[in-house]
Amino acid sequence: MKKRVLITGASGFVGFHLIEAALASGLDVYAAVRGASQISHLQVFDIQYVQLDFNVVEQLHETIESCKIDYIIHAAGITKARTEAEYNQVNAVFTRNLAVASVNAGVEKFVFVSSLAALGPLSDLKGMLHDDSVAHPVTSYGKSKLLAEQYLSEIPELPLIVIRPTAVYGPREKDIFILFNSINKGLEPYIGQFQQQLSFVYVKDLAAIVVKALHADVRQQSYNVSDGCVYDRYALADLSKKTLKKKTFKFHLPVAVVNLLASTMELLYRWSVKAPTLNKEKMQELTAVNWACDISAIRTNLGFSPKYNLALGLTETLNWYKKNNWLS
Repeated sequence: MKKRVLITGASGFVGFHLIEAALASGLDVYAAVRGASQISHLQVFDIQYVQLDFNVVEQLHETIESCKIDYIIHAAGITKARTEAEYNQVNAVFTRNLAVASVNAGVEKFVFVSSLAALGPLSDLKGMLHDDSVAHPVTSYGKSKLLAEQYLSEIPELPLIVIRPTAVYGPREKDIFILFNSINKGLEPYIGQFQQQLSFVYVKDLAAIVVKALHADVRQQSYNVSDGCVYDRYALADLSKKTLKKKTFKFHLPVAVVNLLASTMELLYRWSVKAPTLNKEKMQELTAVNWACDISAIRTNLGFSPKYNLALGLTETLNWYKKNNWLS
């Protein structure tokens, strides 16, 4: 009999690829989606759907037991919110509730998809972020992910593995896609003129290691995840231009100007239920100088071997965008 995995955040960018990887590994997939979620793109999969009330531990417990779930991949969360309290409620409190319900239901493994933002960037170009680096998140999002990790660490009986991906790109991603779309139109913008060290992970590599972690004989461990390389701030655009066969007008906007724009966006959105894509907190991440991370532990302990570097991953990603008319 096949093992069953519950995947939260299943309708999202990463969720799609988690479903694909879980099915490929021989698991039965139960996809947790909201009533308002767009799931037409998931119709290609043979999966079951469930709706979860993350506010109520008892209901979560009942759903996990009634579906006879063996494993849980918790990838649901929010990356944009109006307040720190909203981030904490969805990303931390809801995570704790699901973890408590999982323990009560006897789940065999709970894999939490956190973020490198929970650690925050380094303030200079020296060194790399390690799994046990002292956390200094610079956004409310990062702080909420760190809080979630802290909550989970307080449940010693939880069979937990935390995966902290760096910037994730790949087919269906919408945020980094903004840059791809800009490059496709011949524009290559940057914030300020300073050196940066960046890291990336292709979504298929991320999905593969998350699913593999379900079967790992370790628990209560946290791992940073990237493709194992470190890139300068121009690498993403340079490789994209090569793949798209585009020439661009490269320009650097003063940090002060973009900060003013971020402040203006916050002002314009002050009465909106949505949060702006660019805000003063996001600027802290965009202008951070060092997001390089060490993945030696996950290589050794979980056998992680990324198949995609940035060049290979971007080629596949940009070809998908063109084939599916995201880029014309």
